[in-house]
Amino acid sequence: VQLQASGGGLVQHGGSLKLSCTSSGLSLAGHTIGWFRQAPGKEREGLSCIGVRDGTKYYANVVKGRFAISRDNAKNTVYLQMDSLKPEDTAVYYCAAKRGARYNYWGQGTLVTVSS
Repeated sequence: VQLQASGGGLVQHGGSLKLSCTSSGLSLAGHTIGWFRQAPGKEREGLSCIGVRDGTKYYANVVKGRFAISRDNAKNTVYLQMDSLKPEDTAVYYCAAKRGARYNYWGQGTLVTVSS
């Protein structure tokens, strides 16, 4: 089972990107999906997640008000809309899926670079 994160790229300060998370072997609709990132020399940090039943959404303070998570079950895809990007948002972004307490399935990551 693999997840695929895509949509990264180079964007200017204040710009926007929309990341996508899909899977060829996992129904994302039945899992909580989280977005994480890891910048060079830093630990991985959780950014946002979306629940299964009621679609409860969580945002870390560092992205609250700028990022928005959503899911399209028909497309088996979870999105992360990122607006008002800052240079400190530069990182490799990962999506992950879980049913229990721990994220069991991870994507390969997509690089987001924000220029100043």
